[in-house]
Amino acid sequence: MTPFCDRCGEPSESGAHESCRRARDLEPPRYCAQCRRRMVVQVTPTGWTARCVEHGELTSA
Repeated sequence: MTPFCDRCGEPSESGAHESCRRARDLEPPRYCAQCRRRMVVQVTPTGWTARCVEHGELTSA
C-alpha cells in the first residue's frame, strides 16, 4: 500500500478513502502517492498524464 492517497493527498491509513477510489475511476491522480507532492496533470481526449518532479510520470495508457 502507498503512504498517501493519490487523490486527496492524505495518509492512506487515515480514514476511509472509498470516495477517492470511486473518483479515481474517472479522474487522474492529483498527488504523488509516494511523497504527497501535487502533480502536474494534463488531460487529453485520449487519456491523461500526471508528473511528479521527484518520482516521474504516470499515464492512463
